[in-house]
Amino acid sequence: MDSYPVASSARLLRHTNAAAALRLVWDRETFTASDVMADTGLTRSTVLALCDELTARGWVSELDDARAAGEYRLGRPARRYAFDPRAGRVVGVDAGQHHVTASVADLRGAVLARSAQELRADASPATRVRTIRRAIDDAVGTSGSGTGSTGEQAGPVLAVVLGVPAPTDAQGASPPGNQGRFWARMNPGLAEEFADVGQSVTVENDANLAAVAEWTTGAGVGQSSFATLLSGERFGAGLIIDGTLLRGPRGGAGEMRLLDLVEGVGSADGLAHVARELARRAADAGDLAGSALGGHDPATLDAADVLAAAQGGDAVAVGIVEQLADRLARVCAVIASLLDVERIVVGGALAPALGPVVARAAERLPSYIHPPVPAIVASALGSDGVHVGAVRRALAIVRASPFDFELVRSATGR
Repeated sequence: MDSYPVASSARLLRHTNAAAALRLVWDRETFTASDVMADTGLTRSTVLALCDELTARGWVSELDDARAAGEYRLGRPARRYAFDPRAGRVVGVDAGQHHVTASVADLRGAVLARSAQELRADASPATRVRTIRRAIDDAVGTSGSGTGSTGEQAGPVLAVVLGVPAPTDAQGASPPGNQGRFWARMNPGLAEEFADVGQSVTVENDANLAAVAEWTTGAGVGQSSFATLLSGERFGAGLIIDGTLLRGPRGGAGEMRLLDLVEGVGSADGLAHVARELARRAADAGDLAGSALGGHDPATLDAADVLAAAQGGDAVAVGIVEQLADRLARVCAVIASLLDVERIVVGGALAPALGPVVARAAERLPSYIHPPVPAIVASALGSDGVHVGAVRRALAIVRASPFDFELVRSATGR
């Protein structure tokens, strides 16, 4: 009568130990049973059984023994193993309003392929889904064909993470939002639409993923509390507080609609949007005579043009940069006052060109809040932040519960 629960407990313990051993060796080039014994305190027989299980599941490969490899001369040669980063793949997608970028990486995060597609801002939900699928299919197909950067075959797609400019709940759904149901248009049921692509599909807010990217590879490394502020068409913040990504029960943490109420800001419009609008207003008012911006078609003037002209000392462009800096400083003051962050990372495609704006905002910030004043820095990741964060999030999902995934390749390579 008692054999079933005992056997079940033994299987659970073996499963837990195997998963823990796998996480320990994930980033090692090679390892032996003795290495795992030293890290876990488990017996040799238990560790050898775990290594056999990991090999059978496809996560690790057994190599030539230490004597054959020239690393061991006396006694019984040690069995050597290596984690197989090509056992599976993960996909990270930046499904932005204007662009879609899909990156495919192996299980150590090495990028195997990438595909980018353009989108009209007013694209229909159906067009948006087709464009995202085209980017994913192109990247996944290239990464699995042996024609990628390493020329090797890759395993099945395990986890997919898609970043969208909208809050998302635990199931990956977004509320309708205002302004023409913007959030629903940005996330037209993507979790269901792409359920066939990988064994796990997650839809996440883009600013949250940008924060993950900064935390793991960018300006947030080593920071316990910081904000990543996407600053393009609209402001949105990803918040790492006390070492935890804040999401909220409906995924709304970091949404910046409160900026409608902030004096001197008045909306959640981002720096790229505001720079473009200020430049076009100046053109309409006839203020560009003699300005470097006057040589541009007012219909196509954008933030990059303004920042480039400001770098050259153009008076109109410098005035716009001053307005952008004040706007950024006020937004950072709101974030710092609410959350007591150590650093605010200004991200998005425009970030690499925002040095002067960030520097002026940092100078103004102390006049808007009491000390301590957080640092404001521009992200070095630029337009890559969201899809890099999506890949990192996908890897974390697989590493957290590796045995929820199957490594057996299907006929399609997925």
